Amino acid sequence: MQLLAALDIGTNSFHLVVARVSVNGTFDIVTRHKETVRLGHGGGDMKVLEPAAIDRGIAALRRARRIAESAGAPMRAVATSAVREAENAQAFLDRALTEAGVDVDVISGVEEARLIHLGVLQAVPVYDKRLVLCDIGGGSTEVLVGEREDVLAARSFKLGAVRLTDRFFPGGKVEPAKVRECRAYIRSTLTIFEREVDRLGFEVAVGSSGSIESVARIAHALQPGATALRTYNCFEFTAGELHEVVGALTKARTTADRRNVPGVEPERADIITAGALILEGVFDAFGIERMMISENALREGVLLDTVMRSAGGRLHHLDQVSRRSVQHLAELCDDDPRHSAHVAELALQLFDATIGLHGLEPACRDYLEAAALLANVGLIISHAKHHLHSYYVIRNTEHLTGLTDHEIEIIALVARYHRKSAPKPTHPEYAGLDESDQRIVRVLAGVLRIAIGLDRSHDGRVRGLQIHTGRSKLTIGVVPVDGTDLSLELYAAGERRGLLEAVVGRTIELEAAPPGSG
Repeated sequence: MQLLAALDIGTNSFHLVVARVSVNGTFDIVTRHKETVRLGHGGGDMKVLEPAAIDRGIAALRRARRIAESAGAPMRAVATSAVREAENAQAFLDRALTEAGVDVDVISGVEEARLIHLGVLQAVPVYDKRLVLCDIGGGSTEVLVGEREDVLAARSFKLGAVRLTDRFFPGGKVEPAKVRECRAYIRSTLTIFEREVDRLGFEVAVGSSGSIESVARIAHALQPGATALRTYNCFEFTAGELHEVVGALTKARTTADRRNVPGVEPERADIITAGALILEGVFDAFGIERMMISENALREGVLLDTVMRSAGGRLHHLDQVSRRSVQHLAELCDDDPRHSAHVAELALQLFDATIGLHGLEPACRDYLEAAALLANVGLIISHAKHHLHSYYVIRNTEHLTGLTDHEIEIIALVARYHRKSAPKPTHPEYAGLDESDQRIVRVLAGVLRIAIGLDRSHDGRVRGLQIHTGRSKLTIGVVPVDGTDLSLELYAAGERRGLLEAVVGRTIELEAAPPGSG
């Protein structure tokens, strides 16, 4: 077993868990730490992290890092809706690294749902059942349909306890008209996922997160003769009990009044009404009659995901989950996936043979594979400028899981530069990377351009590559399938060699190799 720490940087709270984790997915908790930070704020899009909120966040990160270090546990930190939506997120991320010593991964809403699902499976006995999972955070709500380790469908909604409190109940003041408006808004937002959940169906509903556990506490406390439970893991409550909770909370007009409602946690009294209304909307939209509580959530999922990622000896790799999601997106959007798969094979051969020149980490090989498979997904929008459309599709799709936001950005940029102009400092997305990541994009895009040229005919006539590296020259011997003409491939690859020549500092020559030499 190894000691690991996981930090969930949420909109409302930061949650740290330190555990001894085994490779088979079991773990023993060493310590937990939670702080209410209120990093995110706003009733619509959380476009700005306020300076005071960033200061609170950095202070909380320092404390979390010290706790992890005192236990001797390396820490992985992930940030959710407040950071991923903020236009000034980089200011927070830079300060997190330089002032708190914490490197933060920003994850997408769908990846957040996947990690929550992974954590939940370790806490409640639902592994063999099809489940609908709901997690209500401060800025977003994730809903997922899953079975065993598989995510069948997932969606992230901009519905959060803090977000909707700011929008409908500022200052914690609850008025009947605003309750009606809030309910209508929640239902209209959730409706886009109703058909998918209805089509897939589910056997059990599971809820995680502080808001849902708070609803469970109140539901239990409202029962005659109830005494507080030591744990609410696997606790169940019904739709009827949820409606009782919502009724009690909406009758309490002020935060002070809600603190007197049985089971309400004082620090959550201002936002719990919005959280309960979101949960009520989820029950109604998806036909949930009963929900089970999981005390595991995102942070436990991050622990297990980290173990899974590092099992192969490196932290970041294109694992089975992310590989399947990349292939699925390619199947949805690419009209010639066999061409893209062959390009990926050639690109990886070229990457492996030139590792002595570019010196990139193994994780970059996986980014190259994903970018090669997805380079043409932009064709679903238009052939003209499809490389730009590919960037947009990769960057904004909800189908990619198992990858961090940063990893998706790298993959999207490599795909974006598979044709036309090379990366330039005047391109905002490329300019937003640090120098090391810019070099990764340039190397991988340079490799990908040549690989694409080597399948110009789209019929797999190149069987393999023979690479010879000299002091000033890189020779690529192109091995054909027996009897095929490679003149078009050699010409196309030659036209595309400039970027890789620039980044590896070698003149590149392409030549046909004997058919039997590959």
